Amino acid sequence: MAIEVPVRLYIDKLLKDCRKVSDDLPLLPGPMKSKALRAMGDRLAADAPAILAENAKDVEAIGKSFEAAGSKDRMKTAVARLRLTGDHIKVIVERLHVLADLPDPVGAVTARHERPDGLQVSRVRVPIGVIGVISEQSPLVTVESIALCLKSGNLCVFRGAPEWKWTHQAIDARCREAATEHGIPVGAWVLIDRQEKEVALELMRSGKGLEALIVRGGVGLRKVVAEHAKVPVLCDDGGLTHLYIDEDADIPMAQNLVINSKIQQVGASNALDTLLVQQVIARQVLPPLINRLLDQFKVEVHACPKTVALMGQMAMTGHTAIVPATETDWQTQFTGPMLAIKMVEDLDEALTHIAAHRPCLTAGIATNRYESAMRFTREVDASAVLVNASTRLHAGESFGMGSDVGLSAGNLHAKGPIGLEQLTCEKYVAFGLGQLRLPHPVPDTYFDAIMLKRP
Repeated sequence: MAIEVPVRLYIDKLLKDCRKVSDDLPLLPGPMKSKALRAMGDRLAADAPAILAENAKDVEAIGKSFEAAGSKDRMKTAVARLRLTGDHIKVIVERLHVLADLPDPVGAVTARHERPDGLQVSRVRVPIGVIGVISEQSPLVTVESIALCLKSGNLCVFRGAPEWKWTHQAIDARCREAATEHGIPVGAWVLIDRQEKEVALELMRSGKGLEALIVRGGVGLRKVVAEHAKVPVLCDDGGLTHLYIDEDADIPMAQNLVINSKIQQVGASNALDTLLVQQVIARQVLPPLINRLLDQFKVEVHACPKTVALMGQMAMTGHTAIVPATETDWQTQFTGPMLAIKMVEDLDEALTHIAAHRPCLTAGIATNRYESAMRFTREVDASAVLVNASTRLHAGESFGMGSDVGLSAGNLHAKGPIGLEQLTCEKYVAFGLGQLRLPHPVPDTYFDAIMLKRP
């Protein structure tokens, strides 16, 4: 019987092997990477039935685990989350094809200037290196992470949710075969197949083996990473999403923005958490909107005292009552069917509220007043600020970046979607003709007699 290698030794060896391969990835030609990504998509499309069959194993396994626990409702939710369809495969394939067609960021010159002494100085995009990704999310995130890292010259070490074990293996095997057939070296990415929780912890602590860490998951995972990570966290999807409806807003448009921002994908990091409504238009905006959120979309509404007072008659008319908000609600990223609503006196109070509840991942304003829109975009400290647009549009795909490996609310490296460019950093390249840093140590031009000897 084989003895399994301890987790720490396993991760150490894995990252040492990654280092050997990662030095070659920045040298891969752009056309080669694009052809490989397109081939990976084509292979997944062709083998979709086989991938779905492997996914059925994961679904069956999760179903049995909940049967033993005797929780039918939780089982239905878990099974629905885990099950892939042909449409899911199509989305994955489309993302790969889009990324294949994007320009290669590696080697791109972002700036160039000439100094007075003639030195030509450039800034050039280069990969970050070995990037760890810890994800609780779907195989779409798995493929996006691998593809974005490959295209940007990085080596992705991916630790996915164990419940997608068979699905991940099926997708990984097909992508790997397609990539190697088009010249991508073996080991250009690593899908960790060990299921122990300690694997994720050791990855977080691998300060010498990783250049950066990307976290795709809920509050619990982000908290663990914050406590244990010994490597810079590039992004973690954390932070609140606010939408403010100004008195000069187009009310039907504003109501549509709220519904889309909250309901389009309630578990997304850029789904609406807090709705701020200027008090003078609250009576027009809130009653029909809250009724729809409660009755049609089953959203649990946590509201300020003024909003509770406005909607106080709802319980008597057969509607589900709203819940008085606590201070914690204003600081919560819900990632689920819950929404906090607050009336504010004016734009000043809205800005003060957003500033007091940081970090802000996404902030939106609905207004027809140019001055209000410009002030909001200037003063709100958020990864993305949107005017008259759904907060769900804060994403690499919507911003023309093809895709992203998450959203960053941090103030270092990059805010917002982490796409191809954000998976690179910049180095300086300078061309000279013998320029020296002054003052030179000797007054006259230096000639070394030994260096001038001819053979």
